[in-house]
Amino acid sequence: MGRYQRYHQLKKGEHVQVVKHYMPLEDDDDEESRDFVFVCAPSYGFFNKRARPKLFSLLFISLLSCCFILAPHLFSSSSLLYSFVGDNESLLPNVNAPLCASASDGTICCDRSGLRSDVCIMKGDVRTSSASSSVFVYNSGNSNGIINYVSSMVEEDVEEELQHEKIKPYTRKWEASVMDTIDELDLISKRGSAAINHHCDVQHDVPAVFFSTGGYTGNVYHEFNDGLLPLYITSHHLKKKVVFVILEYHNWWIMKYGDILSHLSDYPAIDFTGDKRTHCFPEAIVGLRIHDELKVDPSLMQGNKTIVDFRNILDQAYWPRIHGLIQDEEREAQEKLREKLSLSPSSKTSSEIIRNMEENLLKKPKLVVLSRNGSRAITNEKLLVKMAEEIGFRVEVVRPDRTTELAKIYRVLNSSDVMVGVHGAAMTHFLFMKPGSVFIQVIPLGTDWAAETYYGEPARELGLNYISYPVLPRESSLYDKYDKDDPVLRDPTSVNNKGWQYTKAIYLDGQNVRLNLERFRKRLIRAYGYSINRINRSAHHQSQ
Repeated sequence: MGRYQRYHQLKKGEHVQVVKHYMPLEDDDDEESRDFVFVCAPSYGFFNKRARPKLFSLLFISLLSCCFILAPHLFSSSSLLYSFVGDNESLLPNVNAPLCASASDGTICCDRSGLRSDVCIMKGDVRTSSASSSVFVYNSGNSNGIINYVSSMVEEDVEEELQHEKIKPYTRKWEASVMDTIDELDLISKRGSAAINHHCDVQHDVPAVFFSTGGYTGNVYHEFNDGLLPLYITSHHLKKKVVFVILEYHNWWIMKYGDILSHLSDYPAIDFTGDKRTHCFPEAIVGLRIHDELKVDPSLMQGNKTIVDFRNILDQAYWPRIHGLIQDEEREAQEKLREKLSLSPSSKTSSEIIRNMEENLLKKPKLVVLSRNGSRAITNEKLLVKMAEEIGFRVEVVRPDRTTELAKIYRVLNSSDVMVGVHGAAMTHFLFMKPGSVFIQVIPLGTDWAAETYYGEPARELGLNYISYPVLPRESSLYDKYDKDDPVLRDPTSVNNKGWQYTKAIYLDGQNVRLNLERFRKRLIRAYGYSINRINRSAHHQSQ
């Protein structure tokens, strides 16, 4: 059957739209003739609801409308099927186009084939109703005026639902426990005449994208993986001409990611629940598309966009703020040096000293340690810093928390050559590093798969030199809690197989790391070599 039949569940009253959207593409005479009759025949589900006195007049008008539709084709050598396909090449399947790309006006098309998320497309006269947690699309009907007349003859059917879909617009569809907390939307298609009872308060001339910032929002990994990256994937082709409509809206989230949102949309975001006005759009995408963990699959993107393109948006979003931070840092450095040298503000000596210090610093690769408090902390972090400085790094220790301004973290990591950190949500900040930089992830016991899947593989996709450091049992604090032959130390996989609660309690919340510095030193030396070569190549290009 036709490509879109799986995604459109037409009621019998939708007898006209079947011509263009549900006709099979097989070259089968019998199949074709059956659809030919279906288009012309009245829909009995439609007429059984009508009063009997009108039955014969409606049958006559319906038959007449079919004649108008089919008359040109009765005298043509081309079949009805191929005439339509020839008139609209978009009906032919495009393997690179997302499902529902060819949804017609006034309809709802839902792609529920993905493991991670559902996405529904509504085209035409789209109107919100926050009070009922609904989004309506009003079907203006076929361009043939007779059919519109037939539909409008019976007043009791004005509010009839032509189609009704439900969706939770969050990207962890497979995870029932979190999806149970996500607000559900009702997507409803009605006849165009029903719109008279649903007035627009705000008319938009660009599409809307509906999504939720509930679920795991509050964890930086999930904020990027489940929210911002899917939002980029779903909306980038609209070139900022899109309005974001957010369920479970949080002011703090808007404040935190406002710089990024402003580079994805030219319009302020709408709080779906809080804004009681009826917002009207020419089209709506409900739900977000997601490719994989912190991934942008270029084969699924218009223009073959990659994770590097998403990172470029981060650069654009944070650069104005970073420029201000750099100026503040330079002023503070000059003031401190003047005080130290007891020189006047107009002295040239202080500027020369600062310039010489900066030049010397720039010759050293910069290593950033993302420090953790609580579980999975590096207990000999100070010794790590000392060793890195002895190797030749200039070291900066950063302890980000939920209140840390992202632009400040971006400033530190964007200018770094190496980042070191223990597996956890903060490793998401590798997205702030420049391609070609080095990312060393310390992997505690029992976290190998997650560390590689969530951060290792995506880091390589971004173009980072990724170095993993799986800790040995002796480097874990669990070594002091369990017998050396205990499966917790000897066979973490078997423990993880018992369930998430075991993984979380033992390996995520229950261990810290004390690095074997001699063993870890080899990783730092390798990172130092990468960084020096990169700095030298950059200096060589600048000199040419």
